[in-house]
This record gives sequence, structure tokens and C-alpha cells, in this order.
Amino acid sequence: MTSDRQQGAGAGWRPWVPEASGAGRGEVRRVGHKGAADLAPGNTFESFNAALQAGVEMIEFDVLSEHPDGSGRLLLAHDYEDMHERRPATLEEGLEHLAGAPYDGIELDVDVKLPGYGDRVVAALRDAGLTSRSLVSCTYPEELDRIRALEPALRLGWSVPRVRRDYTEDRLMAIPALAALAAMRRVLPRRARGALNSGRFDAIMAHWRLVTPALVRAVRQGGGELYVWTVDDLATMHSLKERGVDGIITNDPRLFDRLRPVGATG
Repeated sequence: MTSDRQQGAGAGWRPWVPEASGAGRGEVRRVGHKGAADLAPGNTFESFNAALQAGVEMIEFDVLSEHPDGSGRLLLAHDYEDMHERRPATLEEGLEHLAGAPYDGIELDVDVKLPGYGDRVVAALRDAGLTSRSLVSCTYPEELDRIRALEPALRLGWSVPRVRRDYTEDRLMAIPALAALAAMRRVLPRRARGALNSGRFDAIMAHWRLVTPALVRAVRQGGGELYVWTVDDLATMHSLKERGVDGIITNDPRLFDRLRPVGATG
């Protein structure tokens, strides 16, 4: 009998099941943000190498089109300010690097920053032979829908909320940002469970302030994975691990070596 997730995703869809999930091991997947952005400039080969040396299981990196309309080269950059401050590698160059032997077995979180070029990201992943160990994340659900139609077997992660930076760390914006997050915490579990059950997405990529017991349960009930961004505080990492998230995304993956086992005290 075909499940709702399979029907929603199309005949080519298949779930990705880690060899040992975070829930099963009492561990979390170690995900390096922009590689390891605290150890080397983010979205660079140096940062990817630093993440590898720190023992990550997944590397997150950003893909942005050279022009806002989605045309031009696809570059490894978080935003246009970042893009213009340096000479970023192209997506093709980045994938060639990450397809090298040292990265065998390392998963990739390919964060598509804007809509309009997801088809080109899919083509680049196919050409590099990396679709099977990649997850494509995006804050625009409609872009993920287009990617699903092009490559049904590719894992997709819905990233929430849609923000350019963490406004909770901005003195002027913190209060409205926290209020918006509180409202989203109430509705996200239901929306996440429905999207996962239908096969629209395979994972939820949530800001750490959105993680509640209800969201963790909803993602489990939806058969998906929950990745949390961007966490550089050890105490917060401990709390998220205890709650049972699947992966934590951090700028400093060395912190994972200091995480205590689930249930341990002190």
C-alpha cells in the first residue's frame, strides 16, 4: 500500500534513513554552518576543510545567483554583501571540491537562498553525482515544490523563519522579532506535520528559538527530521540534544566534542 508521503511526493520519491539516527543513538548530527564559519571564512574551501577536520557529518553551505533575478553564475555566498566582498567559488567548483575523496560519506545541506534557480542547483548536483547525499533547503516552499518535481528522490528541507539574519540579536529589532517567533511557535508544529506527512518536505530546518516539545513531536509524527540553526552556545546545544532534535547547525563544530550524553547531569 502506498503511503500518503509517497503519494504526495510522486512515484520516484524515497525516504532517506540514516544508518543511525539521532533519536536512536541519543546523538545529534553534527552540521557545520557554512563549513565551519568560526574557524575560517564561511562558504569557502578552507571552511569546508576545517569542518571536516572538526568531525562534522554534514556541511551546510549557501548558494546565491549572481543576479537577483536568478540569472548569472551560481556562487557560494550567503548574501550579496558577502558576494561582493570576496571572490566566491562557483557552485560547480564547490561541488567538485566536496565530491573529493576526503569528503566521502559527508552529507551536504545545500541552502538555496532565493527562488528562481533551483533547477540549476539540481542539475549541478546531478552532474557532480551528489544528489544521493544532499539535502536542499530553502525558505521558499514553492521553490522546494519545483525542485521536488525535477528530482523526486532529492531530500528537501523547509527552513523557517524567512529572515536575512538573526534579528533577536539586534537591540532595536529584538522585541518584535521575539513576538513573531512566539506566534510562529504556536502554528509551526501543525504546519510541519502536515507538510512532512504529505511528502512535500523531508526535514524542517528551524531557528533554535522555534524548537518546542510540540515541534519535535510533530516532526516525529510526520516521519521527518528536525535540524536546528544556528547554535554556537554549548548550553543551548545540550538543551536541544535533550529534546531530541536530529541535527544541530553550528559555526564551531568543535563544540560537539563537549556535548554530554543524553540524560547525563552536571
